[in-house]
Amino acid sequence: MSEYKEIQTLEEWNAALEGSSTRPLVVFKHSTTCPVSANAYHEFTSYLNSPDASDENDYVLVKVIESRPVSNQIAEDISVKHESPQIILIKDKAKYWTSSHWSITQAHMKAVMN
Repeated sequence: MSEYKEIQTLEEWNAALEGSSTRPLVVFKHSTTCPVSANAYHEFTSYLNSPDASDENDYVLVKVIESRPVSNQIAEDISVKHESPQIILIKDKAKYWTSSHWSITQAHMKAVMN
């Protein structure tokens, strides 16, 4: 079982991005008001609670409404168009893979992140 950390500040984001130089970083961008995002959040947390979740990755969650500056900075730093919900795998401070909306499934995460 893996756990995520919610990040809310640009300092936390910068530290997480810097850490991706040594450990892959998985960012889940979540809208707390969207039913599609609620489904994707369920898929994300189910993946983390499964034996399939890689302990080699760091996992963070960003609430896109409550932490808009962080969400915007992520899109800018790794040159990924903002979507919500969205999951992004970052390696060496660069986007390796991204998916959004109904494509965020346990099976998809397992195929890419393991």
